[in-house]
Amino acid sequence: QLQLVESGGGLVQAGGSLRLTCAASGGTPYAMAWFRQAPGKEREFVAHIRWSGGSTHYADSVKGRFTISRSNPKTTVVYLQMNSLKPEDTAVYYCAAHSVYSVYSDSKEYPYWGQGTQVTVSS
Repeated sequence: QLQLVESGGGLVQAGGSLRLTCAASGGTPYAMAWFRQAPGKEREFVAHIRWSGGSTHYADSVKGRFTISRSNPKTTVVYLQMNSLKPEDTAVYYCAAHSVYSVYSDSKEYPYWGQGTQVTVSS
């Protein structure tokens, strides 16, 4: 049973940067991802990384601005570096993981979730 703990959210001005961290325990995931949910909106995919090999995928809205990366396999930590932040990036950001191959952009494919961390970008 994987357990995920996020950290690193906060308040930042537009154009600024934040780095989110998600630490997994209880096993090694097949892949991990970040999703976000703004008030009144559905949860949306942000970025995904496969643990073996490190291949990544991004939502079009964050390509070129956000980077997902992982630690060495022994520590099972994933990061989301967010640069050039915009007010529309404001949301609760959730870390997610799955243990087998799944559709990476579908939140229903992820059985393991963190508690979420708030990111607020002021204009």
